Amino acid sequence: MSGVRVPTMDDPIGNPAAPVPTPLDALQVMASSDVMLTPTLRHVEMYTMRGLLTLLWHEPPAEVAVQPGALVLCGGAMGGLLGPGDALYHRLGEQWSRRGVPVLRVSYRKPNDLDLCCVDLAAAVQLAIGGAGADKVVLMGHSFGGAIAVRVSVGLNEMVAGIATFATQSAGCEVAGGLSETPLLLFHGERDEILPIEASEMVCLIAGTGELVRLPGDGHLLAKSDEIIWDRLEEWLPPLVLRP
Repeated sequence: MSGVRVPTMDDPIGNPAAPVPTPLDALQVMASSDVMLTPTLRHVEMYTMRGLLTLLWHEPPAEVAVQPGALVLCGGAMGGLLGPGDALYHRLGEQWSRRGVPVLRVSYRKPNDLDLCCVDLAAAVQLAIGGAGADKVVLMGHSFGGAIAVRVSVGLNEMVAGIATFATQSAGCEVAGGLSETPLLLFHGERDEILPIEASEMVCLIAGTGELVRLPGDGHLLAKSDEIIWDRLEEWLPPLVLRP
């Protein structure tokens, strides 16, 4: 792989001092490939026996100082790379990478498989920290992806600076009590036709923390609330990903 080192079954990265398998080890990557679509957008493919893991990786421009945080974003039960609203994830990638924050967008190997998707997101966290040089990451997930973000945050707590969910489901978030003091921001439409707002309320209840932003009149895709979501993220993200 030309841009980022990914271990494969034929070319592993050995570390005798740390024998515990990493998320990238768990993927059992047979081969990987990447290409720069633009000077700052990398397309990464990792081939495994359980499917193809694809990443869109927004890299900071060469002239911009890299910040200590990164964003890692995942979709819902059908997968996808654009996120809720009007391609929110693409907008986050374009604008935050220009500020020196690497942004990785994850396309699952097998959407709607809770365990495999958690490994996929955890592997992307590992790449953000090992390959992009981040100290910590902020995880974001839409719908089913909210549960993936919560579960990975609990498992990799020391690596996660914050979590944002969009119309999250509560199933799979039973572990949210293990988030400790990790900042948790939830957005949910009050007219969600697939997952009622009570799902996000339940996640806050289990976690014992969290800020729930209610979006009046909006549904599951949060198509009417782009600017409300963007403005709140503009306030919430800087302390988590930028140098003081």
